[in-house]
Amino acid sequence: MYDLSFFRQNLDAIATRLADRGFTLDVEAFRKLDAKRREWITEAEKTKAQQKLKSQDIPILKRAGQDTGELQEELRALGDYARQLEAKATEIDEQYRSLLAGVPNTPHPSVPTGKSADDNVEVRRHGTPPAFSFQPKAHWDLGPELGILDFERAAKITGARFAVYWGLGAKLERALINFMLDVHTREHGYTEVLPPFMVNSASLYGTGQLPKFAADQFKVENTDYWLVPTAEVPLTNLYRDETLDLDQLPIKLCAYTPCFRSEAGSYGRDVRGIIRQHQFQKVELVKFARPESSYDELESLTRDAEHILEKLGLAYRTVVLCTADMGASSAKTYDIEVWLPGLNEYKEISSCSNYEAYQARRASIRAKSGKSKAEYVHTLNGSGLAVGRTWLAILENYQQADGRVVVPEALRPYLGVESISSPLK
Repeated sequence: MYDLSFFRQNLDAIATRLADRGFTLDVEAFRKLDAKRREWITEAEKTKAQQKLKSQDIPILKRAGQDTGELQEELRALGDYARQLEAKATEIDEQYRSLLAGVPNTPHPSVPTGKSADDNVEVRRHGTPPAFSFQPKAHWDLGPELGILDFERAAKITGARFAVYWGLGAKLERALINFMLDVHTREHGYTEVLPPFMVNSASLYGTGQLPKFAADQFKVENTDYWLVPTAEVPLTNLYRDETLDLDQLPIKLCAYTPCFRSEAGSYGRDVRGIIRQHQFQKVELVKFARPESSYDELESLTRDAEHILEKLGLAYRTVVLCTADMGASSAKTYDIEVWLPGLNEYKEISSCSNYEAYQARRASIRAKSGKSKAEYVHTLNGSGLAVGRTWLAILENYQQADGRVVVPEALRPYLGVESISSPLK
């Protein structure tokens, strides 16, 4: 969300920048509300001034022994009218804020302008996709053949876009979670948090999922609880309505949570396998940073996520998203894409974003040092990594001609085996 005063004073400039990301700002709607608000406030101020002026006659009349009842009644009426006008102005303010809540963040100047994902810009590439002497299989074939991934039983007990992991498949998922958390806490300096897996509406509003993206969430019936779409939501809202110590920034948190998403509007995309599920596991990285250093923090957060892939020996590329492909709350986003032999393409495994003060204003997260004025912090987050997509990337990239999957060396202490084989072999 924007600073209200800044937004009012820079409507045209903001509209121009938002047009780059395909969003049409209804400037006239905001201007009409603003004009009506000023009208009510001006009228309220005139009425209060009139009331104050007339009230000066009360002691004069009393000293002259005259009745002041009629004048006092008039003053009460003026006070009531002024309060009604102020209430109308406040109502206009709420309408303004409600409209403002649906306006996306303005892209950082370094973000490339584009009309679709085709305009994203690759910034670096690491590793070489494996060369196979055989036709590599996709994970949706490999997993069931190895007896570690089961779609049919998941559909029976729940429905489409869910999976059951068996044996070493389940253990590989758990090993990846522990590995990622250990690297981020021991090597990258993050503090691990285990948050609730349900949040309230205020939390989703704070990070920007509500009100616009309610259809993408799962809500618990007859409650104000929602299943978390990502650990970004509970982690960011840990400090909602708080003022942090500026000298303690950056604060770096990481957490494992399952993530729940309705995937509204995504039907037909990535329907095979576990690339796009209603429930998946993820390790999330969240930072609270000083505004002047938040873009340095974005670079380091992105490198922290990339480091996981490097330790696992997986080829990847990193792209900066263009204006049309960014999330609504983000000012700048890097996508890290891992190579998947089954699809013969790079696929997003982490999005690392700087939201600047957009989320902090919505969630009222400030920081100050000593007697200095409190200012909104900048919030950042990124997947470190999406566990399911890392799981399938390992299966596809480390598959062997004999059907085995070799376990990356970094994971062997966690998994206790060097390879995963079919139970029938």
